[in-house]
Amino acid sequence: MGVDMEAMAASIGVSVPVLRFLLCFVATIPVSFLWRLVPGRLPKHLYSAFSGALLSYLSFGFSSILHFLVPMFLGYAAMLLYRPKCGIITFFLGFGYLIGCHVYYMSGDAWKEGGMDATGALMVLTLKVISCAINYNDGLLKEEGLREAQKKYRLFKLPSLIEYFGYCLCCGSHFAGPVYEMKDYTEWTEGKGIWAHSGRGPPPSPFGAAFRAVVQAAICMAMYLYLVPHYPLSRFTDPIYQEWGFWKRLSYQYMSGFTARWKYYFIWSISEASIIISGLGFSGWTDSSPPKPRWDSAKNIDILGVELVKSSVELPLVWNIQVSTWLRHYVYERLVKKGTKPGFFQLLATQTVSAVWHGLYPGYIIFFVQSALMIAGSRVIYRWQQAVPQNMVVVKKAVGFMNFVYSVLVLNYSCVGFMVLSLHETLASYGSVYYIGTILPIVLILLGYIVPAKPSRPKARKEQ
Repeated sequence: MGVDMEAMAASIGVSVPVLRFLLCFVATIPVSFLWRLVPGRLPKHLYSAFSGALLSYLSFGFSSILHFLVPMFLGYAAMLLYRPKCGIITFFLGFGYLIGCHVYYMSGDAWKEGGMDATGALMVLTLKVISCAINYNDGLLKEEGLREAQKKYRLFKLPSLIEYFGYCLCCGSHFAGPVYEMKDYTEWTEGKGIWAHSGRGPPPSPFGAAFRAVVQAAICMAMYLYLVPHYPLSRFTDPIYQEWGFWKRLSYQYMSGFTARWKYYFIWSISEASIIISGLGFSGWTDSSPPKPRWDSAKNIDILGVELVKSSVELPLVWNIQVSTWLRHYVYERLVKKGTKPGFFQLLATQTVSAVWHGLYPGYIIFFVQSALMIAGSRVIYRWQQAVPQNMVVVKKAVGFMNFVYSVLVLNYSCVGFMVLSLHETLASYGSVYYIGTILPIVLILLGYIVPAKPSRPKARKEQ
């Protein structure tokens, strides 16, 4: 069996640990489908927890289960013992343990060299544990003054241990997400809420949407396997790279980022198929006639939305969508004081949390600081676009196109740090294009103060 695994791994150019993970990860699709056949609420919770633990054991070994139990028990203990502060306690304990694992395993280096460990899954699990505790904390608060997300997801009673374990490990959904809420999980398991039989009948069949996600995953993997030999990350430290001109180095940065994204598109397409086929990804019906089912809760990526993004501000809406939603609900919005508007501080703090969540590599931290600058610069261009009078259509479109070019340039420049991770390689790659992706956002932010823009409004018609 070991020889077969080695041959299979060699045939697709990955290590045996990565192949083992991929097999278990793809297995989440049939495992999630079988959940539909389990009768009764308690057996469903048991199946969710057991199947997730088994896939973790087969993929990462027994130690992974022990790692997962630590934040799970810390979060549950906080909810059980000190509900008024259980959210903030779980947030710091969960992130503290995750950071410790990041430092101990230095997973980024292992992943680059073909290794595999459980920290990626632990990242997703940490977010689920924290959101559960914060929502249980919110159950104590009065409804007035709460945001819509708080009203929707707050928990009034403590989940049972078996509910909690099923939620955390459900059918291997912790491998790569998407992140979902405890309230959605319990309503899905119990057939309540949007999963209940209604005037529109039972919840829709998931098979068509799941099949589309699997086809998308296959295309993404094919694209990645085709592109990666032509645009290796090792080229950034190759002497030939330094011999290229500015435009060729900049275009190589674009193609490197473009190539790497197909790997994430594949992973998230598989996880989307898994969540859809279980039924948990169902998020209601459209308002069209006839109504069509929506599977937004399962969606973590909008490929065309990323590659053709009109503005950097839109990136959190199309890339790692459910984690971006989590960061908005549990970090960004909660840093905004009542009666005030969010600013650059909230944006930078949220991106810093995201950087720490990914790991303590300099490349991650630089990338997310870069992304905060990138979004702030894009907002300036957007305000200029809104200030253009409505009758100047060509100028308005030209400014919009400038925002698109800016977003694509700075995104692919910035993401090199996310890929190479080390401080030396990150700064060397940025310096090779004269730090254009850092200077440009800063210049735009400063120009936003010097050349303020007010949205144009059509003049009111004079009353006769």
